[in-house]
Amino acid sequence: MTLGIIGAGSIGQALARQALRAGHQVILANSRGPASLSDVVGDLGADATAGTVAQAADSDLVAIAVPWRAIPDAVAGIDWTGRIVIDATNPITTPAPGVQIADLGGRTSSEVVADLVPGARLVKAANTLPAAVLAADPREGDGRRVITLAGDDEEAKTAVAELFDDAGFATIDLGGLVAGGHLQQVPGGAFPSLNLLQLA
Repeated sequence: MTLGIIGAGSIGQALARQALRAGHQVILANSRGPASLSDVVGDLGADATAGTVAQAADSDLVAIAVPWRAIPDAVAGIDWTGRIVIDATNPITTPAPGVQIADLGGRTSSEVVADLVPGARLVKAANTLPAAVLAADPREGDGRRVITLAGDDEEAKTAVAELFDDAGFATIDLGGLVAGGHLQQVPGGAFPSLNLLQLA
């Protein structure tokens, strides 16, 4: 399986490391083009390649891991119909120390993202852990780190869960995109403040 990742920052690279840990291939893309990612993919290893956003979007699974304000431009011009898309974003418009959150009008961030990728089978996942934790070995002692996910397409959620299971995570399905998305929402959700292990 190939995971295409739109966004090559800390979260995108963390997702790449976990997909590679699981034995899959990765296509990493950003707004500056493949040539700008030569050092990054060289560090990730032989199963990671740099590509265009269109090439990443043509993968078996696609992850969006760009800053909130960059999402509309990052996903524009692509036919998303039927694609399984992991939304790993949070509605943070200004990073620390002066963090500012986008006004979503009472919606979850994934509802907003879903409108930007019409026809996609969207799964909210990998947005609740800091990048360093997300990139680390999910097996710790006798436990496995927990990844939560939410979405309205059961087949898509199964595919995303399998990706993280293969890497060593324990996945928890929080339900539909709206109800589960609220639990994962930054800020205010129950799970972004938690770093959980599921014991064997």
